[in-house]
Amino acid sequence: MVLFSLVATHADIDLETVAQLSNGASGIATSALSGSPAVTGAVVLATCNRYEIYGEAPHADDVEAARAALVSEISGLSGLNEQLVSRSFSTRTGPEVSQHLFAVSAGLDSAVVGEREIAGQVRRALITAQHEGTASSGLVRLFQAASKTAKDVGAQTALGSRGLSIVSVALDLATDLSESHDWSAKKVVVFGTGAYAGATMALLRERGCTDISVFSSSGRAEAFVATRGGTALDSDSLPVAVAAADVMIGCSGSDTRVEAGELAGIRADSPRPLIAIDLALTHDFDPEVGQLDGVELLTLESVRLAAPQEQAESLTQASGIVSGAAQAFEQEREARSVDSAIVALRRHTMNVLDAEMERVRARHGCTAAAEEVEFALRRMVKQLLHVPTVRARELAANGQQDDYVSALETLYGITVEQPATAAQAECPVDHRGLETA
Repeated sequence: MVLFSLVATHADIDLETVAQLSNGASGIATSALSGSPAVTGAVVLATCNRYEIYGEAPHADDVEAARAALVSEISGLSGLNEQLVSRSFSTRTGPEVSQHLFAVSAGLDSAVVGEREIAGQVRRALITAQHEGTASSGLVRLFQAASKTAKDVGAQTALGSRGLSIVSVALDLATDLSESHDWSAKKVVVFGTGAYAGATMALLRERGCTDISVFSSSGRAEAFVATRGGTALDSDSLPVAVAAADVMIGCSGSDTRVEAGELAGIRADSPRPLIAIDLALTHDFDPEVGQLDGVELLTLESVRLAAPQEQAESLTQASGIVSGAAQAFEQEREARSVDSAIVALRRHTMNVLDAEMERVRARHGCTAAAEEVEFALRRMVKQLLHVPTVRARELAANGQQDDYVSALETLYGITVEQPATAAQAECPVDHRGLETA
């Protein structure tokens, strides 16, 4: 089985294209598995500035077919033509897959280096795939190892102590743009009730902000503020809150967005300046909002450009942890790939031994001499299998496991069967109850 990934991020393409590609992301894994035998597993990681699909294919020769199938599905779901979709994604295979995902999970590939939110998004991507039945055992191990690596980076480097996030950098920018740096005196309207909205609420509280109102076009604001505080808004009360706001923060990415003309009308009589922070990938606020008098617009691109660079020492240390973890993962994966071959060789050898002992017993009966012969033969077989077993591990570590399997087939006629790749075989826990959590 071969792992691969399709990656589209802020580093290579504009965020608008990332947002368009992400349309229909929730259904891509299921549709790809049902539509192509070249895709045996898939996990989708879609965030505010990246859209990545991690997949597993039966063989290296199937990766291109798997990629084509995914590109076709993404094109159909996003409405973009296949040529544009194909150009937008870079493809990774082999060790590059784990190296990239581990760096992503640790926050080293983020607009804000060392951000803490991405690790949670990586975990949730795996849980979603397991719930939907699209996570193969290889992908489960990959994502679990990525999450462990993120924890190690957070615990062992200064990146974890900084606690930086896209939201925190955005609020720092808003503070710099404000006439007053005192958040306790600001009125804030938050759009959305998802993970970003939750992180935003927590950071606003840390900065002393108490006047926070929340709007959700889906009607979830009441439940959201019930556990986090704040005031829930509906369509009727939203205009009044926006008119009085000092800051409004978009975290929802819903189909409903605040248009420039609409905002101008709402705030026509407001003497207060407004800072609009749009953290939604698909824009909660019309980009023309930034052209209105008295309104400053901050976007994800603004955050990316303003994000502070981490100290070189911390980055070097974190990169070392990521590289070491990726190398260890690949070595373990290669070792696992010959497990089936080792089992097949032992089974073949023991079957030969058992057949020979049947003949011995048929001729001499279950005597002490027969038992001694069996004991001696089993000890000899164990010694004979030691070197081929060690050699299998060595070849796997060098990526030559296919040579070992071919040798078994050539010398002994042994056909090595690969184990089932169903996610349930790796993780039998029912994750359906975790959705609400």
